[in-house]
Amino acid sequence: MAIIGIETLIYGVDDIALCTKYFDDFGLTLIASSATESHFQLEDGANVIIRHITDPSLPKSAVMGTGVREVVWGVDSQSSLDRLTTDLERDRDIKRESDGTVRFLSDCGLPLALRIYAKKKVITAPDPLNSPGTVNRLNRPRKWLTRARPKTIQHVVFTFQDFQKSFDFFKDRLGFRLSDYQEGFGIYARCDGANNHHNIFFMNAHAPLPGHDGNVRFHHVNFGVADIDEVMVGANHMERCGWDKSHLGLGRHRIDSALFYYIPSPTGGETEYGADGDYVDDSWIPRRWKEPLFGYLSFVHNVPPFFQEPPAWDVEYFEGYTPAKKMHHK
Repeated sequence: MAIIGIETLIYGVDDIALCTKYFDDFGLTLIASSATESHFQLEDGANVIIRHITDPSLPKSAVMGTGVREVVWGVDSQSSLDRLTTDLERDRDIKRESDGTVRFLSDCGLPLALRIYAKKKVITAPDPLNSPGTVNRLNRPRKWLTRARPKTIQHVVFTFQDFQKSFDFFKDRLGFRLSDYQEGFGIYARCDGANNHHNIFFMNAHAPLPGHDGNVRFHHVNFGVADIDEVMVGANHMERCGWDKSHLGLGRHRIDSALFYYIPSPTGGETEYGADGDYVDDSWIPRRWKEPLFGYLSFVHNVPPFFQEPPAWDVEYFEGYTPAKKMHHK
C-alpha cells in the first residue's frame, strides 16, 4: 500500500471567523486560530485548515469558487512517497516543501499533495442493535450523546469536466481502486491503503444536478461518526445553532450503504455526517449502476422531486473486474 487516506483538507473561504464557528459547532476540535487561518484536527490525526480565498498560499488550479482548494493525501512511508514522486515528476511540476510535503496538479487541474501520515487508530463503541427476535442489548439503554465528534475524513467530492479522465489519473498514477461506477454521474474510488468504500467521488460536472455548471468545483466532504445517534445529535445541534437546514435530511445511500446527513456550509459546498458505510478490500468487485438514482438513495427523509417514483433496479458487476484474491468458503 502507499496512500492511506486524506491527511489534510485546505479550504479557501470568504469569512474565516464564520467558517471557524461552523466547524466548531459541527464538532471538529480547534487547535489553533488566527485572523488568517484556523486549524482543526480529528481523532485520527487528519486536519482541516481554513484560509481566506485570496490567501496567496492557496495553489492556483482549475477549481472554481470557495471550498476545499487542496487535498493532502497521507502516505504510509518515505519509500512510498519517493516512488510516487519520482513517477509524477516525469510529466509535471513538483513542489517539495521543507517538511517533506510534495505538491502538484492532477491532469484535470486539481491541486493535490502527498505527505507521510502517521495515522492514529480510531476506536469507537456503537451500541448494539436490537430487532424483533434478536436481542443484542438486554437491560442496557443506548448511550445518551450531547454532541457529535467526527473521528475521520472519509471522503471528498469534486465535480469534474471529464470525470473518467480525472479518475484515470488517480488510478494510473496514484494507485486508487475503482469501487463503483454510477452511469452518467461519476466514479467512486478508494486509496490502495484504505478500506473505505471510497475516499473520493469524481462527480460529472455536466450531470443534470443543482449547482452543476460544467466546471471543476468542490462539492462536499464526509466526516465519519460512530452511528445514527451521533449523526442526528450533530444534525440537531447544528440546527439549534442556526445553521441552514439540510435539504434531504437523514438518508441512506444504496451505493456504499452509508447513512448520510448533508448540511449547507459557509465554506462553500456541503458538510456531511456519515456512518455505517461499506468497507471493502481488493476482493471487492465494482458495480455499474446503470440507473444512477437507484444507487443514490435507499431511503431519505425529505423525498426530493426526482425520487417521487422509485427508480428501476438496474445494477450489474463492472465488466473486466475480478477479485485480486479469492474468497474461500467452507
